Amino acid sequence: MNILHVDSGIFVDQSVSRKLSADVVAQLKANNESAQVTHVDLIQNPVDHLTAEELLAEEKPHFDKYVSQLQNADVLVIGAPMYNFTIPSQLKAWIDRVLQAGVTFRYTEQGPEGLLTGKKAIIASGRGGVYSTGDLTALDHQESYLKHALAFIGITEVEVVRAEGMNMGDEAREQGFKNAAEQIEQL
Repeated sequence: MNILHVDSGIFVDQSVSRKLSADVVAQLKANNESAQVTHVDLIQNPVDHLTAEELLAEEKPHFDKYVSQLQNADVLVIGAPMYNFTIPSQLKAWIDRVLQAGVTFRYTEQGPEGLLTGKKAIIASGRGGVYSTGDLTALDHQESYLKHALAFIGITEVEVVRAEGMNMGDEAREQGFKNAAEQIEQL
């Protein structure tokens, strides 16, 4: 099993999503001792935001590198915190590299078709508030965006490990970590 582990939490040592994604990878490795892990840290090794020059260039080394890592992966683990109702811009810059017409998806007469089928993704989601239920669900542009972007390239088997309420006091934080740990155990 090849695991591609992508982290995007800017608070490197205190990041909830980094803790969760590391725990997910550890669980996957415990279930498959021969698993190989490629770790992409979008904060320690940032990806520049997409430019027109890069998009139109004949040679695209960043595109090729990230797409190759994704193509070689059986499982994608994304550490994705929610910042201002969506994903970090660093993660968006990575997604801009891996969503490539003719490479990871293609346009057909029936509409877009993802080319990276047969893969699984696990989103390790950290959130300061609670957005999975209640009045704030309409503000979730984090998990929903990631699921749609992954489906667009053919990755439709997506699980979410979620720790919510991280900024809502000690009791909510503890419960959020407990819920996430239970989800990880079930992977």
